[in-house]
Amino acid sequence: MSGKTKPSRQELYEDLHGRIVRGDVRPGELMNETKVGDAYGLSRTPVREVFWRLADEGLLRIVPQVGTFVAPINIPAVFDAQFLRETLECRAITEAARLAGKQDVADLRTLLTQQTAAIASDDFAGFFVLDEQMHRRLMEIAAHPFVWPVIASAKAQLDRVRFLSLEDRSWPAMIMAQHRRIVSCVSAHDADGAAEVMRAHLRTAFAAIDRIAAKHPPFFEGDIPPHAQTLPA
Repeated sequence: MSGKTKPSRQELYEDLHGRIVRGDVRPGELMNETKVGDAYGLSRTPVREVFWRLADEGLLRIVPQVGTFVAPINIPAVFDAQFLRETLECRAITEAARLAGKQDVADLRTLLTQQTAAIASDDFAGFFVLDEQMHRRLMEIAAHPFVWPVIASAKAQLDRVRFLSLEDRSWPAMIMAQHRRIVSCVSAHDADGAAEVMRAHLRTAFAAIDRIAAKHPPFFEGDIPPHAQTLPA
């Protein structure tokens, strides 16, 4: 972190949390208390406290007498987060399709334009932020603005998969096409169509797990829940 001001514990937590979720540091990489403290201008005590907090959230793994490592992505947690998103967002998108006005549709189309520009410039981190903004905007259109923070707080493991998936250049284009179909359905007030596209859109995480695991098996831990193995893509 640049600048002379030392970060607070919360700022350190947010920065390390973001780096892990974005894949800036990969599963299995060593996180050294001393080196992190030196990099942020902090003593080992606040760094240790943040490490324990991230470990409690399943993002770090502390091995006594060995070290602290970025934890693998927990597959059951990914499926639980996706279940939460699908349950809430597919319900909400039907209401968004019913309630959307001209300005709402204009806002969504502006986000599509910005997302297209982000992909064209290979700004995948920016694309991810705009993706989040679109899903939050859909919740607002559905008149459920306070639901999005609930979803956001529960999807760190899922977001790790989503960020890694963007490293495949074909993946953002596929997500973009789904976004266009979602906005098209909402603008046409096609509630059933919007829910169908949203469900398929959210389930792309499953395919991403298979593809990433084929290249990097150690990135994941845990098994696909038995009840989820028969879910359609």
